[in-house]
Amino acid sequence: MVRTRFALVPALLAAACAPISEQAPVAASDPQVSGALFVAGKFGNTLAKVDLASGEEVVRVDSCANPHELATSPDGKFVALACYGGTSVDIFRTDTLARVKSIELGENARPHGIVWHANGDLYSTAEGRQSVFVIRDPLGETRTYEYATGKRGSHMIAVSPDAMHAWTTDLGSRTVTRVDLVTRRSPQSAAVGEEPEGIALSPDGETLWVSARGSDMAYALDPQSLERIKDVPVGDFPLRIAIRPQGDYAVTSDLADGALSVIDLATGAKTRTIAVSSREEAEAKTQVTILWSPDGERIYVAETMANTIAEVDFTSGDVLRRLPGEGGGDGIAIIE
Repeated sequence: MVRTRFALVPALLAAACAPISEQAPVAASDPQVSGALFVAGKFGNTLAKVDLASGEEVVRVDSCANPHELATSPDGKFVALACYGGTSVDIFRTDTLARVKSIELGENARPHGIVWHANGDLYSTAEGRQSVFVIRDPLGETRTYEYATGKRGSHMIAVSPDAMHAWTTDLGSRTVTRVDLVTRRSPQSAAVGEEPEGIALSPDGETLWVSARGSDMAYALDPQSLERIKDVPVGDFPLRIAIRPQGDYAVTSDLADGALSVIDLATGAKTRTIAVSSREEAEAKTQVTILWSPDGERIYVAETMANTIAEVDFTSGDVLRRLPGEGGGDGIAIIE
């Protein structure tokens, strides 16, 4: 395990200089799905749209420097992009990928994690400013509000259903932080494993799940007190955690295994492993971001260095096909 991690670190650091292939392999398949997948190419500085019915990329545009996480608007007409290599959150139309707005967050912002809430507002981390931004009315008379976390590397974000609180994983400080978005009380932080990165809130807002890539663990936390409720061993180097829309299962993206760990949220136990690639292929593919389809039947897995997005059937664990993820596809979002 340790040997794998040391091998992965230089590979990840060198990733920005790695050559990008011209054509991503797409397996012939007919999964009978519709809608579109949006892919941020963090090495190519691009945003692409993949038609899920055909499995083909239909449009790709220049985006911004080192784009990372994506979020679609509640009505599915827009997609917001966190420009991690810059200072803005940019908004594009989902039909044409025409850029409609660029929202500046200030010097050294480096926005990364992003949520487009059901209330219509955008929420983003600003890692370089050790803060969280709330972007009110992002498509209209936009107003931005900054909330300090005071922690290094505030990377990913979750927001409560009532939009009263946000939570960040703080890689540099090895903490999880709760931010009060209403009263602006001082943020509360707690140490959670080694290098906590992935974060997801249960649909009912009652449990906060965090994956710590340095600990090979997923942790269930009380969202208000940040007390640990359950510790769940998962696979090697779990970069992300995502909860099924039905709220019954979560999966972690285990980069060093090229696999997904499945957690039954009712019991808090890992129930199975889904092999997306193999441990031998893991470093070459560099599996990062994961995303559920809205119906909870499929999981999309960004294989950044392979320039592919694996589409996985949740029930069988089969990889149905590999979609284009050109330019180092990392952040992904979906509409159906």
